[in-house]
Amino acid sequence: MKSSFVIIAGLAGLIQKAAAQAQGYGQCGGVQWTGPKTCVSGWTCTYSNAYYSQCLPGGNGNNGGNTVTVTITQTVTTTSVRSVVSTETDYETVTETETTTVGGDCTTTGGPTQPTDCDASGTFELFGVNEAGAEFGTAIPGTLGKDFTWPTFDSVDYFLDKGFNAFRIPIMLERAAPPSAGLDDPSTYDQVYLSGLYQIVSYITSKGAKAIIDVHNFGRYNGDILTDVSGFGIFWHALSAWTAFSENVVFDLMNEFHDMDNGLVFQLNQAGLSAIRGNNLTNLILVEGNSWSGAWTWTDNNDMLKYLTDFGNNMAYEMHQYLDSDGSGTSDQCVSPTIGAERVQSAIQWCEDNNVQCFLGEYAGGDNDDCIAAVSGMLCAIKSSPNWIGATWWAAGPWWPADTFSSIEPPNGLAVNDYVPLLQSYQ
Repeated sequence: MKSSFVIIAGLAGLIQKAAAQAQGYGQCGGVQWTGPKTCVSGWTCTYSNAYYSQCLPGGNGNNGGNTVTVTITQTVTTTSVRSVVSTETDYETVTETETTTVGGDCTTTGGPTQPTDCDASGTFELFGVNEAGAEFGTAIPGTLGKDFTWPTFDSVDYFLDKGFNAFRIPIMLERAAPPSAGLDDPSTYDQVYLSGLYQIVSYITSKGAKAIIDVHNFGRYNGDILTDVSGFGIFWHALSAWTAFSENVVFDLMNEFHDMDNGLVFQLNQAGLSAIRGNNLTNLILVEGNSWSGAWTWTDNNDMLKYLTDFGNNMAYEMHQYLDSDGSGTSDQCVSPTIGAERVQSAIQWCEDNNVQCFLGEYAGGDNDDCIAAVSGMLCAIKSSPNWIGATWWAAGPWWPADTFSSIEPPNGLAVNDYVPLLQSYQ
């Protein structure tokens, strides 16, 4: 659910202006940029586009606008590690005026099946579930088995047997990088927590499926808005170096930014993109937006993200969409049987207009006819677009009570009986 924060206008710009030189992964140029135009020693101001230049590793510091060529290569080694490892989350609250029309090819009358008139063809590249647990609780670092947990291999195997091929694994940034030391020194990161992540990622990828590492922090760190752009880049540089042993690892930079300066959201995403590519990795990277990354408000809040630069040319924009009245995903009642396709309509158009890949990272609905029809219509709508690469249901995970309406954790999660067959029909 939403929290209230004081918004400091122009936060990202004010931070940069305070420094004589931009720090690593920080902005150093661009149209209307009034901050520092040079980088600290060891970093080079690298042109991304007319709106953004960024300090990347290399050189002794220079003026904005210079171009650095980044060569991407990749060595893939698959590692399998077997270990038995198996909450609670925040949700979006957005106000929107509902629309009442939707494309005729994705209407549905309910029931746990694909609409008979859905003309979606082909196969999603990524289609599966979120496996929640490692981001649960508030204790830092917390105790495994008491405050948080990891997904179970049995749950992963269940969905693999059903034909799913993608698992989004939420983690808590403060558990990976303890606030006492911050983000800037990877030697202080919590190796025990990261080993749990490594084990579940290893298991998923050893099965030939995609493991999506999701920093599930809502644009926050240690209770405050994350403003350490350089540190965020350092974190992703280190984490991607440790975990990208397979092309099946996917990096989800930050879950659901909200109530933040758009410039800061852009800078953090660009820092993560550049840092991962600095490891010569071509793995898929997922970029989320402001306002809880909602698909229904994406065009109003996140149009600026189309200017992000990915040197590896393998990026997708991740959006989330729930179907209750406020879009929070906290109610099992959906607005109407057609609300799913309606709420993603403008986002589909944005992805097609900008010729970019897009991904539905979170969605859910209650176990009732309206929601089943709405979810089916939404999946039909995105699958009918060539720009959407897939979706992951929120959520599986061993600690959800079985009566949680969106729990798809086998065998007894409330969403299992109706939604697993429905989702299978969209693979």
